[in-house]
Amino acid sequence: MTIAVTSAYQVTYDGASINVYHTNKGEGLPRHEHAYAHLTICHAGSCVIRKEGIEKVIDKYTQPINLKAAEWHEIEALEDGTVFVNVFSEGKY
Repeated sequence: MTIAVTSAYQVTYDGASINVYHTNKGEGLPRHEHAYAHLTICHAGSCVIRKEGIEKVIDKYTQPINLKAAEWHEIEALEDGTVFVNVFSEGKY
């Protein structure tokens, strides 16, 4: 079970929203879905992204992951000090 966290900070730039999360092991974003797609990037530590039938561990060496609109997913930190970022444009849809 992933412990829900809120973003450390949020930035909106030229129509894109950027949410930065500072998390510890077991924290992140529990299962959810929304009407917009977003990229997830891990900058420090590691985290797992779960979608239906898929589990992918990412870290600072992993290419950003595109999570499609209207599909459930969750993001969970696998170690203390994990930093991940979600980038999206909510108003496009």
